[in-house]
Amino acid sequence: MSASKSASDFVADHIRTLPKSGIRKFFDLVNTMDDVISLGVGEPDFTTPWCIRESGLYSIERGHTAYTSNLGMLSLRKAICSYVERHYGASYDPARECIVTVGVSEALDLTLRTLLNPGEEVIYTEPCYVSYPAEIVMAHGVPVPVTTRVEDGFAITPEALAAKITPRTKAILLNFPCNPTGATMPMKYLRAVADLAKKHDLVVITDEIYSELTYDEEHASIASLPGMTERTIFLHGFSKAFAMTGWRVGYACGPKEIIDGMMKIHQYAIMCASTVAQEAALEALNRGEKEMLKMRESYRLRRNFFVKELNELGLPCLMPKGAFYAFPSIKGSGMDDVEFASELLKREHVAVVPGSAFGPGGTGFVRCCYATSREDLKEALARMKRSGLCTTA
Repeated sequence: MSASKSASDFVADHIRTLPKSGIRKFFDLVNTMDDVISLGVGEPDFTTPWCIRESGLYSIERGHTAYTSNLGMLSLRKAICSYVERHYGASYDPARECIVTVGVSEALDLTLRTLLNPGEEVIYTEPCYVSYPAEIVMAHGVPVPVTTRVEDGFAITPEALAAKITPRTKAILLNFPCNPTGATMPMKYLRAVADLAKKHDLVVITDEIYSELTYDEEHASIASLPGMTERTIFLHGFSKAFAMTGWRVGYACGPKEIIDGMMKIHQYAIMCASTVAQEAALEALNRGEKEMLKMRESYRLRRNFFVKELNELGLPCLMPKGAFYAFPSIKGSGMDDVEFASELLKREHVAVVPGSAFGPGGTGFVRCCYATSREDLKEALARMKRSGLCTTA
């Protein structure tokens, strides 16, 4: 290697300057400690339901270990499109308008790389899932955050969105129910976003991975609104609702021209999602809904208990309407969110994620995942009270 260059000089500029995930960085520290109650990583505490696991095992026993179509098994795509039409009111052709991916993260990556020319802008809500701005940058786009406010229930308002649209805007990226806030999107706001997309000729990318975990009202998808199916990329998967995080199966539905572009990238980079995982996903759609509903009810009861207790501790928290996250304010502690999370971990071995890991809009909050046992939630709350960090402790 030339003495004039270091290894870092060979890394592309847009990758070298990309920050590492604030969640993973924090949990590298957690993994060095004992007796930690983790309210951090967003993963169901349930094991994948047996009928789904059995289908994966049976797939191996039958020798179904070869490649599938680049788009995914047609039988799975048919089941996906039927499920999406039944639950979300959007109709897609399984032969040309659906692709099975390695998790929803790959589906988003394929979408952005297919849509964006260098320098084009994507508007997204913040606080947001940590991958969004990074994936936009990796697709050579420009991330444009719209900060949502607790006063608005962390929903994106049409006025705030409209103020961010420029001639370089290509797409709007939505995630409701939202990670990390648990917010949902009122129908009147969805209609307003749809009107803006049509007025400015924009694509909408809607990540609805938590949609089954909507507790107090029916989930609504922007893809179902008049004139939106042809300009919406619908992203979903099996990780959260069906407790299949490690199986890594997601999907995207959208206009055939965009899905075809996504397939080209997927074809060259990945080939296809795991055959075994695809067969398990098919079983989840065919026979897994009953188990999914049981898990959702468990999350709902934990949410009700946990959020009530957070508020009583002096950590103001909106009741999340979906997902499995609480997003309490820690501003009354006199600390910033990184200090609060670090002190709570040091003093009482309770792990929460600093809100600023989800963008500057999350500063002053922490994310707590309640997809853990009620016993662990009770113990975590007791330790939080004992820590002296909460205003009523």
